Amino acid sequence: MASPTVPAKGAAEHELPQNLIDRLASHVVSGGADTATIPSPFTGEPLATVPISGAGDVREAHRRAREAQRAWARLPVRERVKPFLRLADALVDRREEILDVIQLETGKARRHALEEFLDVALCSLYYARRAPRLLKPRRRQGMMPGVTRVQELRHPKGVVALIAPWNYPFALGASDIAPALMAGNAVIHKPDTQTCLSSLWVLDLLVELGLPRDVWQIVVGDPAEIGDPLLDEADYVSFTGSTRGGKAIAERVAPRLVAYSLELGGKNPMIVMPDADVERTVRGAVRACFTNAGQLCISIERMYVHDDVYDRFVPRFVEAVKGMKLGTGLDFGAEMGSLTYPRQLEAVTRHVDQAVKEGATVLAGGQARPDIGPLFYEPTVLTDVGEGMDLCANETFGPVVSIYRYRDEDEVVARANDTQYGLNASVWTKSPSKGRRLAARIQAGTVNINDGYGAAYASYDSPMGGMKQSGVGRRHGSEGLLKFTEVQTVASQHFMDLEPPGSLDYDRFAAFMANGIKVMKKLRIK
Repeated sequence: MASPTVPAKGAAEHELPQNLIDRLASHVVSGGADTATIPSPFTGEPLATVPISGAGDVREAHRRAREAQRAWARLPVRERVKPFLRLADALVDRREEILDVIQLETGKARRHALEEFLDVALCSLYYARRAPRLLKPRRRQGMMPGVTRVQELRHPKGVVALIAPWNYPFALGASDIAPALMAGNAVIHKPDTQTCLSSLWVLDLLVELGLPRDVWQIVVGDPAEIGDPLLDEADYVSFTGSTRGGKAIAERVAPRLVAYSLELGGKNPMIVMPDADVERTVRGAVRACFTNAGQLCISIERMYVHDDVYDRFVPRFVEAVKGMKLGTGLDFGAEMGSLTYPRQLEAVTRHVDQAVKEGATVLAGGQARPDIGPLFYEPTVLTDVGEGMDLCANETFGPVVSIYRYRDEDEVVARANDTQYGLNASVWTKSPSKGRRLAARIQAGTVNINDGYGAAYASYDSPMGGMKQSGVGRRHGSEGLLKFTEVQTVASQHFMDLEPPGSLDYDRFAAFMANGIKVMKKLRIK
């Protein structure tokens, strides 16, 4: 049974105003005549043309950014956060415009573009409220109470190179750039060429809201051309993308001992426990597996269902998946949109076809839908996926999930952890306490109970990132801001030096200091 479709409203709906495109394109750092044409994933037709940056443009962006950063860092933190406090209201007021831009450059359904909008609005507001407190000088305990006074200071790294992915270009660009800028850095940002418009849109808006123009530079181009100069002058690197790409970046910056944070791939498991609420779990599983057509690093690709509930859950889940509405409309009617790149359609098709050829069973979907748009693929559910299949161990990054039975907790924990990745996981149960106990055994940076990914990801006060081959460092929480700073300790000594005073010899000084340890312990000073 093919998934139903939601009719599009017409060709004009899939266009952006030329004056908007021209305004956004003016923010690309480019001194040459080369351009790139961005196709619409919904139709395959040209959507926009933007300038391309070369290696010289990247070096010029670094020069501008470094000069602007010095003045930006001198501003009090409460001044630096003001454009981001204004951003929340401006995003709400211009919500429809940015949702259109996100959909048209990525091909995603509007409800999934809304997730990007919410992420940028809420995450930037979170840091704008907390940056003054997180970045202020802190008193720390000195070696000798009352004698040694210690202060911890936070300084910006300098110029941050941020490479954002194509799948969530608005969220995974702006929501990381906001804390980097609030920390006093400048940013050289390389979005993916296909999905650069949403980043250019928010830069344009922030400049309007008072952000100094040169502290955020955007370069657009081929990584082979601009990747090395982007990394070679950076003081810190932030990257979201593939594990292969993350390793290449780490290798490039290692000789300069430049710090970095990397959020990389995932093959994320979902565990349905025997007491799970079947209907609630079905609804949650559809979101967990097929948001943004599965092009989400924290989406679910492996589902483990307990024997006791398997025969009730799987038919209901398959029915729900077959009933999903696909479409290209710029409204909330479609439950799933298009893939973004032809290479993603090819990868999804290859994974599914190979699995079927080697014995996997398709319960829903399993084919492309060119009748809807050139890059559509049906939401797909498979069983009988064996260990030798690419679909079993490798990230598909598309609307595909494989389902497996399990019998006991030890078994499912071992299978969930049997992967090179460790980004996200999901547990479904009527008992949150049981879910938390199971979650603690799963090797993943975030684990959601009775949700697929959003509960942990959108809890901005807590860090988010990957274990194992899924990354280094964290976004969100205090670390999501403080990673963009250098920490400095300033200690001052008062009243006495760290040596025997006056005529006191070292024997008596050593005894005095040693006995002091016992006194400080007893008084709980140390």
